[in-house]
Amino acid sequence: MRHAHPVETVRAAEAELMARLPEGTLMQRAAAGLAATCARLLTRRRGRVYGGRVTVLAGSGDNGGDALYAGAALARRGARVTAVLLTPEKAHPGGLAALRAAGGRVTVEREVGLADFSRADLVLDGIVGIGGRGGLRPEAEPYARSGRSGIVVAVDLPSGVDADSGEVPGAALRADVTVCFGTYKPGLLVDPGASYAGVVQLVGIGLEPPAAEVTALQHADVAAMLPVPGAESDKYRRGVVGVAAGSATYPGAALLAVAGALHGGAGAVRYVGTAAEEVVRRFPETLVTEGGPAGAGRVQAWVVGPGGGEGARQALTEALASDVPVLVDADALTELGRLGPDALAGRTAPTLLTPHTGEAARLLAGAEGGAPPVADDLAAARLATARRLAAHYRATVLLKGSTTVVADPGGAVRVNPTGTSWLATAGSGDVLAGLAGSLLAAGLAPLDAASVAAYLHGLAGREAAGAPGAPTTALAVAGALPAVWRAVREGWAPEPERPVAAS
Repeated sequence: MRHAHPVETVRAAEAELMARLPEGTLMQRAAAGLAATCARLLTRRRGRVYGGRVTVLAGSGDNGGDALYAGAALARRGARVTAVLLTPEKAHPGGLAALRAAGGRVTVEREVGLADFSRADLVLDGIVGIGGRGGLRPEAEPYARSGRSGIVVAVDLPSGVDADSGEVPGAALRADVTVCFGTYKPGLLVDPGASYAGVVQLVGIGLEPPAAEVTALQHADVAAMLPVPGAESDKYRRGVVGVAAGSATYPGAALLAVAGALHGGAGAVRYVGTAAEEVVRRFPETLVTEGGPAGAGRVQAWVVGPGGGEGARQALTEALASDVPVLVDADALTELGRLGPDALAGRTAPTLLTPHTGEAARLLAGAEGGAPPVADDLAAARLATARRLAAHYRATVLLKGSTTVVADPGGAVRVNPTGTSWLATAGSGDVLAGLAGSLLAAGLAPLDAASVAAYLHGLAGREAAGAPGAPTTALAVAGALPAVWRAVREGWAPEPERPVAAS
């Protein structure tokens, strides 16, 4: 599992460690790890470090010092290193002296710096550290707009990205690789910041931060959570998930939610709704009950809302009156926004909400009053949005988007690393709802069910789209779930990461 810590926690852990070490040790550890990564990238790009053109964009403080010391290490291996000082009066004196002693060149001229930036084999972005706020300052903005031919390596965080939230409030320098020190920062895992980070590599420097509130699952974590039937299992012991979905206008939503549920780990799927005939024709193993959730018989979890249309409110009301976990999606989320958080008051079983940002805006309006917030603003602050919803509704929230974020009412957050833009297709969310609901019925806690479902759904989207990627359908995504389930359990599927940009 990847663990991410906010700046305040990182600073405290650094201070505690530095108090026990000789002065400068922590920076030397960071610079050594950074230089080693840069050396590997240069060797991959051009066969060797010697003669490689390296530009160091050095801002003020320790971040610039890390970059300068790493540049010095590369210069000692024969690289042609130029440091561009964006704030010369605040350049790290020790790092600057080390670079000069190693034969590196230093400039403060913008035009010279931009020329070196554009033709370098590798650029070290040491402009702004994790404590920076706001977009790039005017002296650094041209680097974000300029073309480059080489690899950009961010030092701890791409400059212009907020370390705690992933927000990008202005210009930012897009990296191909980010080398972070000690622990991941939340902004490296969450879009839009994650889209600026490229491949993120962690360098250990001896930090011992407390337990992280923001995490990202990896294959081993997901494999350990997947429900596996035992020798005494039958379909009822494995769990039955109820699906209340579909309408005359949207019968396909019922099919897709059931498709996701059938591959989600529960022993059986019980469907209620107007699309029973279509569901059974496509999936004859589905149990069908007339009426709504109240008269459907025993289930271990409900999925309510995909394509529910005008019947969504009644289905939601009946499901929430049960004593089993309820996943609320799509049209049922709109109804919940109208009802407000009081609709969940007194529930003893968990509730899982799965909105996109438009639905999140309606839910927040229902909780806070007034006009709905702007969906784009919520998308730009995903961590805060998911936590805000979880706090208002006292429910676990799976906020869908380019980075899916799962937050529980206690403040824990999981960020999904497997998403793909090919999942932006009609019905994809219905499949995710069915999958997550089935995991709830199989006994997973809401935070686990939601984050495992998002992980598998992302992998299935990649599998369905193929490499390098092509248009796919929600039904194809559902069909790919067994393959990625097996791959994760057997440990042979590659861990998801953002590829290094071609140069």
